Amino acid sequence: MKRLLLVDIGNTCMVFGLFDDELMLGRWQLSSERSLTADELALKLRGLLASLSESATDASGFGVCGIMAASVVPHLDPVLSEACEQVFGMQPLYVGAPNVKTGMAVDYKNPREVGADRIVNAVAAREAFGAPVIVLDCGTATTFDIVSPEGHYAGGLILPGMEVSLAALAGRAAKLPEVSFAASDELIGRDTAGSMQAGSYWAAVDGLSGIIRRLKAIPEYSAAPVVATGGLAGRIVGALQDVDEHRPLLTLQGLLLLARRHFR
Repeated sequence: MKRLLLVDIGNTCMVFGLFDDELMLGRWQLSSERSLTADELALKLRGLLASLSESATDASGFGVCGIMAASVVPHLDPVLSEACEQVFGMQPLYVGAPNVKTGMAVDYKNPREVGADRIVNAVAAREAFGAPVIVLDCGTATTFDIVSPEGHYAGGLILPGMEVSLAALAGRAAKLPEVSFAASDELIGRDTAGSMQAGSYWAAVDGLSGIIRRLKAIPEYSAAPVVATGGLAGRIVGALQDVDEHRPLLTLQGLLLLARRHFR
């Protein structure tokens, strides 16, 4: 078996997945704290991995033979690299680095502008659904990533994340409270917090549904499946009739595909 560690560093959370080939041994989520040090992260990683049964770990680097990472938080990259060196005796390969080949052409004007997580999601979606395919990722930002009929990364859309929008509203309006994004059965809120939740939820539902309809009005994407992922997708995907499948682990699945190509 080939044991691989996969790391998705997002603006809010870092997600770690430990795999033996296709079998996921563990998945953990840590906060993407700006003040996090390599020593602190190494200590946390040792604790998380030690929580696995003895049959899943060994004393030397926990049996990991390769680490693949996608990061959109550059200041945490050296922290992760040093922590992995301490714990596993190796550093990660980062999606977007010259030595990591994704097998996907990028049609952006400047391919370096595309977030690593977006490319990884596109790679995973194309592998699972073919091309064309549309990926909706609901996280700190809400993004659409489009894989063309030719299998290229065609581009996409970037929107404020649902919780980011609510936080901005509360921050700019003195009398509005901070509330979390949540599904709402009510269209008409009966108090301020309920009104904010109803407004943000239904605006997101109708806004995302409208974007999907516009994308599918483009002839080459009319039959493209829509796959949803991201930490907030579970709160809204049930109301999005045009979403074909919810894949919470899509980013890890894409990292696993790339890791298996690079660590033979």
